[in-house]
Amino acid sequence: MHIRPIRNGDEAAVADLWSRCGLVRPWNDPFSDIAFARATPQAEVFICEHGSTVIASVMCGHDGHRGWVYYLAVSPDHQGEDLGRAMMTKAEEHLGALGVPKLELMIRETNAQVVKFYEALDYQTEPVIVMSRWLKPPTEGRHD
Repeated sequence: MHIRPIRNGDEAAVADLWSRCGLVRPWNDPFSDIAFARATPQAEVFICEHGSTVIASVMCGHDGHRGWVYYLAVSPDHQGEDLGRAMMTKAEEHLGALGVPKLELMIRETNAQVVKFYEALDYQTEPVIVMSRWLKPPTEGRHD
C-alpha cells in the first residue's frame, strides 16, 4: 500500500474510483473538484495505489478555522482492508501538521451506513445544521 498526493495523470483514475464508490453527483464534476483542490494551497488529494491502480482516495483541506474531509473512497474490491482508516489517518496527519485543531466532515442522510465507520474512528455527531447557498448554480441535477 502506497499513499501519496495526487499527480498529473491520476485524475481519470480518481474520478473513476469516486464514480464506482457512488460519490459522484451530476452537479459535482469530479475533474473540476480535483482541479480546484489542487489549485488551492490549503487542500490536498491523497491516493492509495496497489501497483499502478488507484484503490483509495481522500480530499482534505482547511478553511482557516477547521479542517474538512471529502471524497473518502475505497475501491469496492478493497473494502474491509482498513484502507478507509489509513486514508483518514493520512488526512488527519496532514491537517494536524498544518496546525488545524479540529476536523469535520459531512455525510449525506442517504449514506447512513458510513456513520458507523466514522464513529469507530472516534468522530462524533455535532449539534449543528448545515446550510448552503450556491454562488454558481449547478447546471443539472439536485442542489445538495
